[in-house]
Amino acid sequence: MSLLKVNNIHAYYGNIHALKGVTIDVNEGEIVSLIGSNGAGKTTTLRAISGLMSLREGSVEFEGEDIANYASHDLVGRGIAMVPEGRGVFAKMTVMENLELGAYTRNDADGIKQDLERILELFPRLAERKTQISGTMSGGEQQMLAMGRAMMAQPKLLLLDEPSMGLAPILVELIFDTVKELNESTGTTILLVEQNAHMSLQVSHRGYVLQTGEIVTQGNAKDLQQDESIKKAYLGIE
Repeated sequence: MSLLKVNNIHAYYGNIHALKGVTIDVNEGEIVSLIGSNGAGKTTTLRAISGLMSLREGSVEFEGEDIANYASHDLVGRGIAMVPEGRGVFAKMTVMENLELGAYTRNDADGIKQDLERILELFPRLAERKTQISGTMSGGEQQMLAMGRAMMAQPKLLLLDEPSMGLAPILVELIFDTVKELNESTGTTILLVEQNAHMSLQVSHRGYVLQTGEIVTQGNAKDLQQDESIKKAYLGIE
């Protein structure tokens, strides 16, 4: 069942045509990767979905309803959470304060407590640093915190923008393992934007390849990994 349908969207930065008819379907329970080179329009696509960017044409449907005109903060209450590129943690707040802020749209105290315990179990590093000021943590720890904070909103759809950017290789593997674990343990649907095509396709069910604002290829993640043109362009395999 389709949870998210992005239909022929066009978006501009001034006179620059950034998205040229992008169409994406994300089914409930899937991890779907959106891969492409820097500047291809991956982050712009997420901004359009999450209400941070206006569309000139097209529609974005979530659970069958067009959400293109919703404000981004309203979409959180509807079940869409985004982890932005660069993590975006509140650097002067503690780990616990960041996590608790993720649940600001909720009023179910027992549920919030249970989800907090689950996040700290999923990210033991955060449990060890509950009272630490977030800005003093490493990049990998901040990425875990940003993901945990987003999950505290109980999203039906989690948008992840470049979660591995700037991380050491061992932490990159940990982050992608966590993405897969989140999907499998909670059933959360995930749209994953990544330049690390190899790792993102490994954890995904399906994928789309974006090039200069247009979808040029799509398919099963395993099939995309075997596609010769994708191997050369995005996987570093000759």
